[in-house]
Amino acid sequence: MDRAAIQAIKERLDIVDIVRRYVELKPVSGRWMGLCPFHNEKTPSMSVNSEEGFFYCFGCQASGDIFDFYANINGLEFKDALEQLAAEAGVELTPGKVDPGAAKRSSERKIFMEMHELAAKYFARMLKLPEGRTARKYLERRGLASSVIDSFGLGCSTDDWQGLEKFLISKGYTADQGVKAGLLSQNTKGRTYDRFRGRLIFPIKNLSGRVIAFGGRVITDGEPKYLNSSDTPIYKKGDHLYGLSTARNSIARTKHALLTEGYMDVISLHQFGYTNSCGVLGTALTPDQVKRLSGFCSKVDLVFDGDSAGVKAALRSSEMILTQGVSCGVIVLPDGEDVDSILQARGAEGFQVFMDQARDGLDFALATLQQGFSPRELMDWAQGFLKKMSSASLRAFYLPKVASGLGMAEAELRSVFSSALSSPVQPQKQPVRKAVPQSAGPVGAQVKDDKYFLRYAVKHPEYVAELSERGIAQVLTSHWGKKLWSLITAHSGQDIMSFLDDSEKRFYASCRMEEALSGSELEDEWRHVCRVIARRRYDTGRKKLTDALRRAQAEGDMGRVSAYLKVLNDSVWRDDEQH
Repeated sequence: MDRAAIQAIKERLDIVDIVRRYVELKPVSGRWMGLCPFHNEKTPSMSVNSEEGFFYCFGCQASGDIFDFYANINGLEFKDALEQLAAEAGVELTPGKVDPGAAKRSSERKIFMEMHELAAKYFARMLKLPEGRTARKYLERRGLASSVIDSFGLGCSTDDWQGLEKFLISKGYTADQGVKAGLLSQNTKGRTYDRFRGRLIFPIKNLSGRVIAFGGRVITDGEPKYLNSSDTPIYKKGDHLYGLSTARNSIARTKHALLTEGYMDVISLHQFGYTNSCGVLGTALTPDQVKRLSGFCSKVDLVFDGDSAGVKAALRSSEMILTQGVSCGVIVLPDGEDVDSILQARGAEGFQVFMDQARDGLDFALATLQQGFSPRELMDWAQGFLKKMSSASLRAFYLPKVASGLGMAEAELRSVFSSALSSPVQPQKQPVRKAVPQSAGPVGAQVKDDKYFLRYAVKHPEYVAELSERGIAQVLTSHWGKKLWSLITAHSGQDIMSFLDDSEKRFYASCRMEEALSGSELEDEWRHVCRVIARRRYDTGRKKLTDALRRAQAEGDMGRVSAYLKVLNDSVWRDDEQH
């Protein structure tokens, strides 16, 4: 990890400015408060500390520094968040390990991103030129407003086999780069040509709003009806969702997403006010897509066609969403209808009727399965569904629901699957440092908890040195407490956030957000902390002597027994001692 770059980024970028892009913040008592984007709330509970560079939610305990917030809100890995913020701050990253191909790959990705941005402008311009008349007429027939066409950056490609290729070459790029970027194709004879010809073009963007791929729909005759970009160094279709970059703010605000199929369905939903809509990209929904979406919301409603393929897709998707711990609803439209046709014919009010009739995802799955599955297949599905749960707690939550849906007693289902359910949860790739509600732990009067001492140290860093001298390290009993204390002492007076794990960040941020004691209250608490440390050290010492005494007695060593007894008798705790 490039610590120097991390620090440089934090010095150049204000966490408040980053958070404000996604959350409305208001100044409150020297800090900034806003609605937390990581859980559903009506009263602001997220506080942002600009001076120390971290955020903390009093509702769900989401916390961390600028990198944690940016990664979580955008569904990114830490490395990707670091790279994007470094680029924004103008900070050059130093590679940790020497990789001869890393520089070349990075340079290629940058070139491919530039090429896609230029291609998007090329296609958008074509839509406005005489060559785009057929595509414009098609969009008019579909009832799309110019505002939503511009918002999604729609364009078109002509029937020219080398139109885009010539344009890219005129900008200084090569045909070979166009092929590697997925914008051009190459036949067996080595001839290159435009991948997208005679199509309505849908730019596909990453969460930062950068164009990384395209989808194309034929607007006259031709096959296939839809053509999508293949996987490239900057695009993997199983990782992205169409329209998510446009919908993410609405999804994060409402904690609710609509997931559908097809580019036109997504665009129509946005036009009619459902701005929390996004779509899968020509493939079945993937776990990575669910994890990316779950970083913004707690509920996903699936809106699929009512034909056999749509029902099967809804079944697979609802199962996948539920196993990731996200609430799921299913809207299956009448056979022969799709989202766009209903919206154009009946408007938002007509579509809302179907939204209001959304079925619970698990109820839909069980009902659908019972229509076509044998009892044995049902039991196999139930076992697979429960084993795929991303956590043991989710498994415990869904087991009685599955049993009830199958008409079984919970105990009976547990018995049938006892061996499977007692096995470890299948390892799965975890979402990007996702903010998960978790208590910071017992504190205050429960002085036996390490967090009592550590809370004081975090709230009052000026006492860290003296706490160390008084032997706080000797009274911490948990691995978690000892590790955090070592980090506190190692980075006292510095930016410590980037050295902490998620649970440590939650605890540290919660302590720093509390009002520090002062005056007589601070003096009283300090005396109490010192007294408790001294008492713990005394009790620990007595226990060691008692254990040594028992060993000496067992070995019959009366000399050692006498010496230990004398020390024990002399070491009597006096609460009025000066500690």
